[in-house]
Amino acid sequence: MNIESLQAEKATNQKLAMVNESNEIIVTVVIPTRNRPQIVTRGVRTALTQTLQSIEVIVIIDGPDQETVNVLSQIADPRLRVIELSKNVGPSGARNTGVREAKGIWIAFLDDDDEWLPQKLERQLEVANNSHYNFPVVASRFISQTQKGESILPKRLPNLSEPLSEYLFARNSLFKEEGFIQTSTIFVKKELVQKMPLEEKFYRHEDWEWLLRVSAMEGVGVEFVPEPMAIWHSEVGIKRLSNVNDWQYSLDWIRSTRNLVTPKAYSGFIATMTAPSASSVGDWKAFFPLLWEAIRWGKPRPIDICLYLIMWLFPQQFRQQVSSILAKKFKR
Repeated sequence: MNIESLQAEKATNQKLAMVNESNEIIVTVVIPTRNRPQIVTRGVRTALTQTLQSIEVIVIIDGPDQETVNVLSQIADPRLRVIELSKNVGPSGARNTGVREAKGIWIAFLDDDDEWLPQKLERQLEVANNSHYNFPVVASRFISQTQKGESILPKRLPNLSEPLSEYLFARNSLFKEEGFIQTSTIFVKKELVQKMPLEEKFYRHEDWEWLLRVSAMEGVGVEFVPEPMAIWHSEVGIKRLSNVNDWQYSLDWIRSTRNLVTPKAYSGFIATMTAPSASSVGDWKAFFPLLWEAIRWGKPRPIDICLYLIMWLFPQQFRQQVSSILAKKFKR
């Protein structure tokens, strides 16, 4: 077989991967939303313009929201389905509803304020089909966009045999989001989400909790597309005024999932997630109790203690400036 024939065969196989001859739905995209019609429309369009065409896009409107219904009805694509719930059930409940309604073999989650690059689903399907796991959970790097610029995250991918909890929470450097799986990059078999639905009682950290639960199941493993395949608008419409209960919620959450994380990951979460939340609202009475929590139930390393002190002693804006300077230095 000559080179031209090989190239033609490769092109044919790629085309078949993108458009299924039987019109069978391969991937269902699930997008929860509420009261953000213009933002969700942007995300929906990036899903419908994927190179993988054998998809459906289900938008779950989490409670009565006629404006969003009206705006989405203007998108003339038969692959789009809009389901308006009669009451608010939260992001996990909305996603679980989308999974139940899905016709695809695979599920791809997309937050309403994020976007996808055109080959995102195609690349993830390729990785999933070549995985040795029965239930691969395929993530990818992504572009984090803020008012100050953009960066590619996560900064590193998991090491072989590295516990998922340590990849997510145990930092080995001063950089934030060193290890990270963003919800809009999760690509997984519908069968797995049906076996293990998202926990609806959590309104934050629910994606991490689900990842930790399923990663403990036999036949499940996390895979990565190393290139950025999504755009995370981390400051659009999701910022809320910090309140004193935020750090307490995170502490209660990590306590409830202690059986799913290693001691090193437990300490890392306290140092880099709970401590900065308490520090940001000036709740100094939490300084020693949180440190004792990390020591009593975790296994803090010198870097965890260092990060813990940095979170308390230096304002967030200063930490961000230093991190930005160091990031630019290491890129050279």
